[in-house]
Amino acid sequence: MSDQLRAPDAPAAEGPAAPYDALLLLSFGGPEGPDDVVPFLENVTRGRGIPRERLKEVGQHYFGFGGASPINGQNRELLAALRKDLADAGLDLPVYWGNRNWAPYLTDVLREMVRDGRRRIAVLATSAYASYSGCRQYRENLADALATLAEEGLELPRVDKLRHYFNHPGFVRPMIDGVLASLAALPDAVRDGAHLAFTTHSIPTAAADASGPVEEHTRDGEGGAYVKQHLDVARVIADAVAAETGTAHPWKLVYQSRSGAPHIPWLEPDICDHLEALHDGGAPAVVMVPIGFVSDHMEVLYDLDTEAAAKATELGLPAERSATVGADPRFAAAVRELVLERAARERGERPAECWVGTLGQSHDLCAVGCCPSRAPRPAAAGADSPYAQGET
Repeated sequence: MSDQLRAPDAPAAEGPAAPYDALLLLSFGGPEGPDDVVPFLENVTRGRGIPRERLKEVGQHYFGFGGASPINGQNRELLAALRKDLADAGLDLPVYWGNRNWAPYLTDVLREMVRDGRRRIAVLATSAYASYSGCRQYRENLADALATLAEEGLELPRVDKLRHYFNHPGFVRPMIDGVLASLAALPDAVRDGAHLAFTTHSIPTAAADASGPVEEHTRDGEGGAYVKQHLDVARVIADAVAAETGTAHPWKLVYQSRSGAPHIPWLEPDICDHLEALHDGGAPAVVMVPIGFVSDHMEVLYDLDTEAAAKATELGLPAERSATVGADPRFAAAVRELVLERAARERGERPAECWVGTLGQSHDLCAVGCCPSRAPRPAAAGADSPYAQGET
């Protein structure tokens, strides 16, 4: 093994973030120009045998926005917000950023972190809820990256994925404020009667049923932890809006961004179908609330701001779309709190729990059988991982 490939010796982390000596912001990634679109989609769909011509068709959403997804720019903003929050709090914790499907690639960033001497890494995924694509797949990508570094002879760091933060106050409160702002933007005559349409990414019902720990798995399209978590957040937001405005707005959890074969059942109703149902039922207005998305990336800009907005206009239904959390300073502070609470538990302490709603605080370590894939693959940062307890 080459000494040049070994991680430099690094002192043990000290302070309230110990044992962690770095934070990794791990995201999906997206193209940043027209030439990137098809290669990016090839990364996303690798192993599925989708023809390149079909990928060009799928990529029209990106080409309509100049061939660039906003997600990388939004991650840069969040990265800056995280670094500022940690510095303002007096925490010397370096923050790195890596993507699953586009540059900066996860494997390259982990390699950089190892060469910088990072030995214990907390990982924040830009997905707040339990599901295969929102959790397990990130863990599989981490395992793939660690395997590559092992093949290169690098001394592997331990990586710990931070818990699901769907019900952390620093994630929820900015969304409440977004709904209040959207309601205020509606005409006076329709504001009080406006419905709230809480939107998230549709996934196959089979994947939804198998989301979360095994004890939370369901059957027949009930949706498992994925649906339960979204419903809890929606209820918290709706209740807070009612308390702060004095008006209880009808609400429903709906879905967007469906893809895949049409014969496979996915979670419904679709947002556009829901808008038609609201119109037919006499709803005077609607606020679309993308609670399933951390930032305004392509699926928000296209499926809500383009397609759903066009449908609302066609129906003559006044509609507003509330803001996602993005780089809100309260979310950056929440990430710091997530790191510090996990660090405290790793040191054997019992920090105060921090959550809203009815479901309580999520687990730190994904259990065996949590959000399984159809074809089992190694996953890091879980009870079934060879890397879970630092066995490197």
